Amino acid sequence: MSSSYFDCIVVGGGHAGIEAALASARMGLKTLMVTLSFDTVGQMSCNPAIGGVGKGQLVKEIDALGGEMGLAADRTGIQFRQLNASKGQAVRSSRCQSDRRQYKLYMQKVVRTQPNLFVKEDKMREMIVEAGCITGIKTADGGTITTRALIITTGTFLNGRIHVGTQITAGGRIGEPASHRLADSIRDLGFAVRMFKTGTPPRLDGRTIDFTNLERQDSDHPPVPFSFRTPFIPKQQKLLPCHLTHTSQKTHDIIRANFHLSPMYSGQIQATGVRYCPSIEDKLKKFADKETHHVFLEPEGLDTFEYYPNGISTGLPAHVQEAMVHSIPGLEKAVIVRYGYSIEHGVIDATDLKPTLETKKIQGLFMAGQINGTTGYEEAGAQGLVAGINAGLFVKNKEPFVLGRQSYMGVLIDDLVTKGTEEPYRMFTSRVEYRLIVREDNADKRLSAYGHKLGLLSQANYAAVVCKYEMIDREIEHLRQTKVNPGTPLDKILQENNSSPLRQPTSLYELLKRPQVSYKMISSFDGTLKDHGPQVIAQVEYEIKYEGFISRQNKDVEKFKHIEHIRIPAGMNFDQIPGLSKEIREKLKRFSPMTLGQANRISGMTPAAITLMMVYLKKLKEAVQ
Repeated sequence: MSSSYFDCIVVGGGHAGIEAALASARMGLKTLMVTLSFDTVGQMSCNPAIGGVGKGQLVKEIDALGGEMGLAADRTGIQFRQLNASKGQAVRSSRCQSDRRQYKLYMQKVVRTQPNLFVKEDKMREMIVEAGCITGIKTADGGTITTRALIITTGTFLNGRIHVGTQITAGGRIGEPASHRLADSIRDLGFAVRMFKTGTPPRLDGRTIDFTNLERQDSDHPPVPFSFRTPFIPKQQKLLPCHLTHTSQKTHDIIRANFHLSPMYSGQIQATGVRYCPSIEDKLKKFADKETHHVFLEPEGLDTFEYYPNGISTGLPAHVQEAMVHSIPGLEKAVIVRYGYSIEHGVIDATDLKPTLETKKIQGLFMAGQINGTTGYEEAGAQGLVAGINAGLFVKNKEPFVLGRQSYMGVLIDDLVTKGTEEPYRMFTSRVEYRLIVREDNADKRLSAYGHKLGLLSQANYAAVVCKYEMIDREIEHLRQTKVNPGTPLDKILQENNSSPLRQPTSLYELLKRPQVSYKMISSFDGTLKDHGPQVIAQVEYEIKYEGFISRQNKDVEKFKHIEHIRIPAGMNFDQIPGLSKEIREKLKRFSPMTLGQANRISGMTPAAITLMMVYLKKLKEAVQ
């Protein structure tokens, strides 16, 4: 490598590292990705699936900002499903099963062909810091590379330890070494490193699974793409079914008889596990009354026989895994290709980060992904993108990019840096206060302008989004202005669908507010969206049917927006604010909030304290002026 200087260095080639490196390079920064092996860039270490409840929204937002995850999912998906499809638009989430190998190859091609982005196969040994600022890194090959911004995205490699029963192996993934020197370097800079735990199930040979009596789950038809830049999933893209089975009483007896061999319950692992994606041992401990647990058999790709049995993540010894698997209906003769394992990995305290994901201690040092205490590809990709954007803005000496809680990405990061997490953090729709207006379907409307301004989204892609919403607005206004009279054919259709007959001329807009009335029902008589996709029509319908609820939520947003925008000066002396309790002062010093809104979300913060701070900041501003 001819150069020893890069504007930005990204350590790691996982989901966070990819989005961070691509964002930095696309913003014009000379960017270096440091990874142990380019062959593992884009590796889906656990389930080869993208999206899910709350996670699908993150992928849509990554895409709207110009990230790559949604496009990769669309190109490599082998099953697409809309979760919560029978519920309201606010909680609907996309999910797809990807071809593990094709996803990795897609991402590697994007990284390899991205201008301004270079790759070095090496291990970072330590960070170089001068006067509180990142100035470079030292690598295992003895080299020194200087930089202005460094993004650490180590995934499960930081002090990683793999457990299969009593067998313990150092590693970040099966067959790949852990990163211990980097963990020491992080500690030396004053960061606390603690351990979280996650895990993965055994992989099965699909040729040895008996699918005869199992419930089949096919892909949605037509499949709905993740990316707003993907018009449709091609018909020639092969889609595969998943199957559903369940654990049996025999399964539970086998596991209970071997609890003492589980690393989580033998005392071998002290780390905190994932609450919302527990191991099968955890499920039996925490849900002892459940007679069975679902096991989803998900194909890993088109050119492999491997299946991922989603629901039986485990760290039990190999012989117990064999007995456990063979006790599950359909898996009586299943051959285990690779045993499941538990893995401990190092994380930092995310409250040591700013909302930009830059560390408070070291200028120019950013952290993204599982190192911040999260779990999941989607949470990692979202953080990587935000870190990459802010590293680019930092190098360019521009204002940072901070998303508020009017986005899933903003909620994710705000929760981490304001509250921290005592267990691996997973995104859910329930974490988002404004989910009626922060939806999957309108992510492009909310965020694409930012992506375009940052240089991540092309003019053509942004223009397409603008055109789409102009069309939707025109149709909503058209429905508002168009009236239908009593006694017309549409009036008769309404009555046939148990909707009240018309007593006076009524706008199509008002008709669509009725629960029994759909856009499809009225479009056969009037409307201009008949030839457009269901996602566009759904937005017209949703905006009208939920107008009252959306209006109230927008008022809630406006109500709190004023404190969100009140900045707290960096290095502010909270001891000088009269009236604050000692406890409140200590919390403010610890978290160093950037805005009054962020301060308001610190656990234990009182309305009185916020009022005192608001008055003090106002006086401070007046004094400066």
